[in-house]
Parts: sequence; C-alpha cells; structure tokens
Amino acid sequence: MGANSSSISELPENEYLKKLSGAEPISENDPFWNQLLSFSFTTPTNSADLKLLEEATVSVCRSLVEKNPRTGNLGSLIKVFLSRTKELKISAECQNHIFIWQAHNALFIICCLLKVFISQMTEEELQLHFTYEEKAPGSYGTECEDLIEELLCCLIQLIVEIPLLDITYSISLEAVTTLIVFLSCQLFHKEILRESVIHRYLMQGRCLPYTSRLVKTLLYNFIRQERSPPPGTHVFQQQTDGGGLLYGIASGVATGLWTVLTLGGVGSKPTPQLEQCSPLANQSLLLLLVLANLTDAPDTPNPYRQAIMSFKNTQDSTAISSSNPHAFQINFNSLYTALCEQQKSDQATLLLYMLLHQNCNVRTYVLARTDIENLVLPILEILYHVEERNSHHVYMALIILLILTEDDGFNRSIHEVILKNITWYAERVLTEISLGSLLILVVIRTIQYNMTRTRDKYLHTNCLAALANMSAQFRSLHQYAAQRIISLFSLLSKKHNKVLEQATQTLRGSLGSNEAPLPDYAQDLNVIEEVIRMMLEIINSCLTNSLHHNPNLVYALLYKRDLFEQFRTHPSFQDIMQNIDLVISFFSSRLEQAGAELSVERVLEIIKQGAVALPKDRLRKFPELKFKYVEEEQPEEFFIPYVWSLVYNSAVALYWNPHDIQLFTMDSG
Repeated sequence: MGANSSSISELPENEYLKKLSGAEPISENDPFWNQLLSFSFTTPTNSADLKLLEEATVSVCRSLVEKNPRTGNLGSLIKVFLSRTKELKISAECQNHIFIWQAHNALFIICCLLKVFISQMTEEELQLHFTYEEKAPGSYGTECEDLIEELLCCLIQLIVEIPLLDITYSISLEAVTTLIVFLSCQLFHKEILRESVIHRYLMQGRCLPYTSRLVKTLLYNFIRQERSPPPGTHVFQQQTDGGGLLYGIASGVATGLWTVLTLGGVGSKPTPQLEQCSPLANQSLLLLLVLANLTDAPDTPNPYRQAIMSFKNTQDSTAISSSNPHAFQINFNSLYTALCEQQKSDQATLLLYMLLHQNCNVRTYVLARTDIENLVLPILEILYHVEERNSHHVYMALIILLILTEDDGFNRSIHEVILKNITWYAERVLTEISLGSLLILVVIRTIQYNMTRTRDKYLHTNCLAALANMSAQFRSLHQYAAQRIISLFSLLSKKHNKVLEQATQTLRGSLGSNEAPLPDYAQDLNVIEEVIRMMLEIINSCLTNSLHHNPNLVYALLYKRDLFEQFRTHPSFQDIMQNIDLVISFFSSRLEQAGAELSVERVLEIIKQGAVALPKDRLRKFPELKFKYVEEEQPEEFFIPYVWSLVYNSAVALYWNPHDIQLFTMDSG
C-alpha cells in the first residue's frame, strides 16, 4: 500500500489512504480496494503499538470524517468487507490465505476508522456516515441503520461460524475487537447509556437469534486460551509457483507502506508476558463482560445477561426450558479449570463473580467440586496481595468468598483440605494448614490492612460476614489462625480504648469554649463497637457449635483472657460475653487444678478433656450467624464503569486517547 513509504511517519502521505479519505467517491467494485487491502504486517497486539498507528493516521481519519458524508467511502469499504465475508467459511476450509488476508485487512481498517468516528461524534451522526446516496442532503433513510446492523450481524456470524485456525485467528480477534469498539460509545459519556442505537441492534432484530451462540463462543475462547499463531502463519505467503494474478497485484503494494510497520514498532516482537497470553481469549472475555452489563431495554431484558444466567453443564441431561430461548450448554469442567487458572486478571475474577452470583447451575457445580482449593487459593492470593491490586479486584474476590461461605457444605469441606508449604504467605512458614484456616488468616490480614490503610467500612463488613458465615463450622483451627483471631480482637480493643480516651480528652478541653465543632467520636466509637460485637459473635458461634473441634482457639482465648475483662460489663456486649466468660472460667479452673508449670501439650490435652466434660446446655444459644450477599440497587453504576476501565487498561489490541474518556477518571481503574 505505497511502495515509496519508508517509515511510519509517511502514512499520512500514502496515496491509497489519501484516496480513501479524499473528495472522490470510490465504487465498491473499483480495483482500488484490492490495492488498498493488499498490505501485510503483524496485527498490533498492544495499546502502545496502536497508539503509534493512531497518531500516524490522525490526519487521514480527520479527512475522512470531513469528506465521507459526501463520498460515502466508509460505506463502500464496509460493503467490500461484507461481500468478502460471505465466502469466508469456505475460504478457511480451503486454506484460501489471500481471501482471508484481505478480509482481515478490510476489517482492521474499518475498526481503526470506527474507533475515531465513535470518539468524535454522536450515534446519529455516525449513522449518516454509514451510507451514501446521491440524493439531496437530509434525505438519508433507514439504509444507514441497516448497514450498521448488517455489519454487526456479520461480525457476530464471523465469530460464531468461522473455525478458529492459524489463518483465521487474526480475523476472529479483529471481529471481537470491532464489536468492543462499536460498544465503546459508553466511554465518551459520563452517564450510563440506557438507550443506544448499537445496543438496540445487538439486543433486538437480526442479531438477537445469535445471542446464545455468541456467549458460548466467547466463553469457549476464554476457556481454550488459544495463543496467537507465530508471525507469518496468519497472513498470505507467496506460493511456490509464483502465485496468480491477485498475488501479482498484491505483491506490488504489500512491500511498501505496511511492511515497514513491522520495523516501526506496531508489529514488533511481543514481550514474553504477551507471548504467554491469548489476545483472543482476553478480548473475548472483555466483550462478554461488556455485553453482559448492557442496561436492559425498556421492553426487553438484556439477552446476553439472560444467557449467562441460564446456561447449563453439557453433563446435565435435564431439558433446557423453552421459556428461555438464550439457554445453552457448555462443558463446566473446562470452564472451572479456566477460571481457576486465570484469576490473576480482574476480568476473570469478575466473570467468576457473575457466574457464582447469577447462574445457579454454575454455583451448584462449583460448590460440589472436590478440588475447591484450586479455585479458592487464587482468590486468597488476590486478597493477600491487596497492596498490589486495585480496590475493585479486591472487592470482587471478597464477594466471591462471601457467596461461597453462604454454603454450609463449603464451610465444612474447606477444613478437610490440607495444604502444604504455602509459599506466597510470607508472615509465617506454613508447612501444613487446612484451607479453612488459611482462608481465616487471609481475611483477618485483609481486615487489619483495611484498618490501617483504606478504612473502608464496606470491606470490613464483607470480611466479617464471611468469617461469621464460617464460624459455626470452624474445625481444627491451626494454632496460628486461632492466635490471629484473638490478635484481631486485641487490635480492635486497643483502638476502642484509644478513641474513647480521645473523646474524653477532647470533651474536657472543650468545656466552656466556643471553638470549632468537635470530631464525631461517637460515630467512630459506634463503628468500632459494631466490629467488636461482630468479632465476639464469631468467637461465640465457634464455641457454642464446635468447641470440642477447636482446642487451639480455646488455648488462645485463655492465653489472652485479660483482653475480655473490660467487655464483661459493657452494655453492648454483656449478652454475648456470657458464653465466652463461661468458657474462660471453666477451662481456667481445670488448668488451676492441674497445677503450675504446664507444657503447651499438657494444656491442650486438658482443654480437649474439658471440652468433652463441659455440659452443652450451659452455653446460651444465639441465632445462627448467616449473611447473604445482596447486590446493591442500580449495580450498573458500579459495574459498567468498572468493565470499561478494564477494557481501557487492557494491554491488548485497543487504545483510546485518555483526554477523550468521560465515563471514569484515569485513576479509577
């Protein structure tokens, strides 16, 4: 595409790009398209490379924005692409490299142009650019809308119908990316879009019948994690016989403009990190999350969300309900494996949250797995490395734990899974520990981090709720986990005393003065006392339901018994302290009878014997601690900006000018 080009800086002067964006209309049957589309280079796979390309072609795009309403060249390019995709499936089966190569190049140009158009104009203006008729100004009909719908439908058909081969990988990736770009109008609005032309096309009309197939294909792309084929396998290679007429035309223009992009950074060798990931899996997951979080139409619920909420396991023999046209089946074992392996990314954690929260079939399957540690450990690692994660990722991981702990079977089973040598846990060498004890340690560490750093009440509440859900099922707690439970209570106790002292001193110093209003220590005290109450309820729940299973907790309780003295007569804690006080008194008495200078082993033996001897009816029964995750009202106000921040920050295949973004601030991701 321009044999005289020798650097990326010469793109604006390329004769083919200048003609595309010029003042002359180009017929869709013009030989020009063969010349324009016969470029060969490695498709950019990261936003940095695409930024270089976008900056080099900005003048071309601006010219097209200005002149396209009169020339209709964008519409002609789209029609050329549409005509070539009709035989794409046959081309893939016949290994027709040239056909796939040029169709990919057409879509790549469309995607690049579309991204600029969407960032600079309204949807109504965009519609006018999608067709050209030699009529009086203002006489555009519905054909422009049909062309948008036809392109959207074509992209979906391409994704779900074209087999994924080395030669089709790039065009499949480009189709997914172009759909994301079509939906990116949300990025340029501060408010959540509740009505959109693109949304309407995707949720109604010709695209609607493909809903379940699209969701299924995107999920399988995520599951398979197919890596990008080696450079050269997905573009046209010269045939040994010299090729035919089309190759002769193509080779003359493929050696110029676009081949230099492989030297200028756009097609440069990817980093080792990118080599290990799958661009198609990443983009497919992002598109799936965007589609699932589209707002419902006034008269129609989001069909993509319905599909995600209702799909079943391929092993499930029960009939799919005819009332849900978007239901389908997928291999849950493969999905579970992929979810376990990919939790380092925000988007995989968000997908796991959505499936556990919205799809009861997935939730039931996950809770029945006998290797639940493969899923829980990556989630715990996210929380453990809280300093390195963004707050949204931490919230999603925590809510996943909360959803899992709603199930008593899960709370029992995690204490039966024994782990060895948890290398990422640095505070203490853990040569052997149950999954349940490790979960407690990580959640308590998250609470302590939050107390000293972020001080987020929402984070506190969900951490404590997860611990509370598990407390009745605590079994054989590791001695370190038991110590950390009591240590957290100690930290809260000190904080309570400090705030109480500050409040007292401030009140004394301000008597009779008319200075600034006092800090609201009453509110601070109330929050701390709520947390202390919750911790006492968690300890009490364990003692009343599984005392004989947890000698290490009783040991830690006795070792720090003085901590609880100040709360025995406190009106907020008197009731819940009765059982704890009874346990401390009962076991203290037995230890005193056994004499002084007792070893740790002997103390634990006495505790185990005492746990059997303690009459259960002496412990007062309290209502069972059970907390259920409830999504907030208008969840789209949180999830839509979050999903688009993931798209924006993804290192694969997309770049937007940060100054154009309206949906979120640059530090929100």
